[in-house]
Amino acid sequence: MKPSLPQGTRDFSHEVVRKRQYIFDTIRQIFERYGFQPLETPAMENIDTLMGKYGQEGDKLIFKILNNGLDNPNKEEKTRQALEDVLEGKWNKQLTERALRYDLTIPFARYVAMNHGSLTFPFKRYQIQPVWRADRPQRGRYREFYQCDCDVVGSSSLLNEVELIHIYDQAFQQLQIGVSIKINNRKILAGLAEVCGGLEQLTDITVAIDKLDKIGLEKVKEELTTRGLSATQIQTIEQYLQIEGSNEDKLLQIEKLLSTSTQALKGIAELRYLLDFTKGSVQSLELDFTLARGLNYYTGTIFEIKASTVKMGSIGGGGRYDDLTGLFGVKDIPGVGISFGIDRIYDVMEELNLFEGKLSPGTEVLFFNLGDSEIKGAYPLIQGLRQAGIRTEVYHESVKFDKQFKYAEKKGIPYVAIVGSEEINEKKITIKHLPSGWQERMDSQDTLLIAEALHTQRQGK
Repeated sequence: MKPSLPQGTRDFSHEVVRKRQYIFDTIRQIFERYGFQPLETPAMENIDTLMGKYGQEGDKLIFKILNNGLDNPNKEEKTRQALEDVLEGKWNKQLTERALRYDLTIPFARYVAMNHGSLTFPFKRYQIQPVWRADRPQRGRYREFYQCDCDVVGSSSLLNEVELIHIYDQAFQQLQIGVSIKINNRKILAGLAEVCGGLEQLTDITVAIDKLDKIGLEKVKEELTTRGLSATQIQTIEQYLQIEGSNEDKLLQIEKLLSTSTQALKGIAELRYLLDFTKGSVQSLELDFTLARGLNYYTGTIFEIKASTVKMGSIGGGGRYDDLTGLFGVKDIPGVGISFGIDRIYDVMEELNLFEGKLSPGTEVLFFNLGDSEIKGAYPLIQGLRQAGIRTEVYHESVKFDKQFKYAEKKGIPYVAIVGSEEINEKKITIKHLPSGWQERMDSQDTLLIAEALHTQRQGK
C-alpha cells in the first residue's frame, strides 16, 4: 500500500519546522513581555465541553472520536442504535463521548471554570497548540493546524483590548507582515438586530454577515431572506454593510443609523475609547462593521487581522466574551482574547520571502572523520565547541573527503573542521568556510578562541 496522509494534514521538514519555530518564538516573546503565562490543555475534550459553543456551523466541523470497545459483542445492539442516531444527525454518547479540540478558547474557559478557586485574577495565559476542524481543505485552510492564543479573564477593563491591539501590532511589525487590524463590537451587531426587530435575530444576522467576504452582498441578502427577515430589515442591514470612509466617518454614520439602540451606542463608545487610546501608536487599526465573527460567545470588541499585500483569509482574530465560563456553571468571569493563525502567517511569510536571514542555523561545523584514533583525539574539542554554543556534527564514518564535503554541502553546513594525526600531534585544527573559501589553521587547545572565530564569521564580520 502506498503511504499517504489524511487530507488537510501535512508533514513538516526541518526547514519548515525552523521557519514555524521562528514565528512561535517571536510571538511567544511578545506574550511574555505583556505578562502572559503559558498553558497547555489536552488534544481531546469531552464532547459536551465543545458541542453547542461554536454555533451550528462550527458544531458540524468538530472531529468526534469513537468510543473504545465498540466491537464488544455485548454492546452490539447499543452500537447499532448509536450509528442509526448519528446517521439521523443526532449525537449519541454510546458512540462518541470525546472530540478533538476545535479551538483553544473553549478548553481555556473549561480550565478556568475548573480551577477558578486557585487562580489569581486577572488571569493572563497564552497557549500554542494544534487544533482540528473537519473543514474542506484549501489554500490557507487545513484540518490540523496550530493556534496561538492569549487571553485575559477576570477583568472588564478596556485596557485589556488596548494591550491586545498592541500585541498584534508589535508581533506583525516584528514578523515584517503588513496588516490591517480590523475591529468591531458585538453590541453594535446586537443593536442592528434590535433595529431590525429583535435580539432573537442576532445569530441569523451575524452568521449571514460573516459570509460576506466569501459569497458577496447579494448572496448575503438571499440568505437573510431564507432566514425570515423582511425586505425592510434587509435594507437596513445593507445600509449598515455599505458604511465607508475614515474611522471617524464610520462612527458618525453608525451612530446615525443605530441611534435608537442603547446597546449599539455602548458598543460605539467602546470603539471610540480604543481608537482614542491607540491613536498615534497603531497605524493599522481599522473599523469594519462588516466584521461579525460568527461565534456565539463574543459579547464586545471583536478583532480580525488581514494581510495587506497577500491574498489570504484572516491571519488572526478574537474578541471579548464576558460570560464564557458561564457555559460551565461559573458566572461573572469576563474575558477577552486574540488568536494568531500560525499556518496562514507561515504561508504569507513564505510568499513574501520574509524568512531570509532570520532563522537559527542547523549544524554549523562538520568534523571530518579521518579514522577512529583521529576522532577520539578530536572529541574533547568537539564537545568543547558544543558547550560553547556551536552546533557541531561528526561525520559517521571514515570515507573519502569528497563524500564528506558533499554531505556538508547538501545539508548546508557552512564550516568543516579537519583534525588528522598531524593536527593532533601539533595541537592544531584546520577550519574551512565552504561558501567563501576562507580557511585557517588554529590552536586546537583554545576552544573559546575557535568558537569566537566561528561566531565572528557567522555574523559576517
